[in-house]
Amino acid sequence: MNSLERMIVILDLFEGERLEWTLEEMQAELGYTRSTLYRYLKVLTDAGLMTSLPDVGYTLGPRIAELDYQTRERDPLISASRPVMAELVTEINGIALLCRRYRDRVLCVHQEQGTASFHSNYERGLARPLLQGAASRIILASLPSLMIRKLYDADPAAVREAGLGDSLNAMRARLRAMRQAGWDKTESQVTRGVTGIAAPIFDRRNNVLGSLSVTMGEDHVSEAWAAEVAQRVMLCARIVTRTIARTDEPEAPASVILAKSRIMGI
Repeated sequence: MNSLERMIVILDLFEGERLEWTLEEMQAELGYTRSTLYRYLKVLTDAGLMTSLPDVGYTLGPRIAELDYQTRERDPLISASRPVMAELVTEINGIALLCRRYRDRVLCVHQEQGTASFHSNYERGLARPLLQGAASRIILASLPSLMIRKLYDADPAAVREAGLGDSLNAMRARLRAMRQAGWDKTESQVTRGVTGIAAPIFDRRNNVLGSLSVTMGEDHVSEAWAAEVAQRVMLCARIVTRTIARTDEPEAPASVILAKSRIMGI
């Protein structure tokens, strides 16, 4: 790694459950010299990305909160998704989730609550594995074959536990079926007693960006209702994809498109 990459690795320490690190603990974990670590920490604290507290150590800085606010208010993916998600949960009694692929995991970046009867524990900022839950698995289904192979080779047991097959070929076949259907459904896989239905979102180069999903507060929905919900979720995901791609085709408001879909029986 070059010097900049070594500095960024310090922030990776805070991705787990630990949010406080002393200088000595960082040095032991990373193996950097004391002078190098001091230099990196000064740059990060001056930028507001980290801060130090007496008798506590180093933790994430206020700039993180500021950037999170800017992301919520101005991120193009969230801006494109928010209206269709709000419309979706007026029709389906559930919680709409917007997730984004991040490294080898999936991160929830926005949530629209359409019911008070249950609570989703997949909150904004929470990362999940690519193998667990419809919102993650539909993203996995759209990833390049080489990445799927690496994921399988890294933990075949986790693939089996996720119901994606006992071999690499079986996993690829299961993901191919998801990709062709355009949606995925899981029951009680991330949160007990709920059903999740998700569809992928793509950029203008047809690379998967993330997923749009709805979580319903029951774990045994009929096939007919699941298929109807899936059609609506896929429609919303396509609206977001077209908005992100900034096509020349004028886009009708989400409420108009969804209203037309109801008239057409979608």
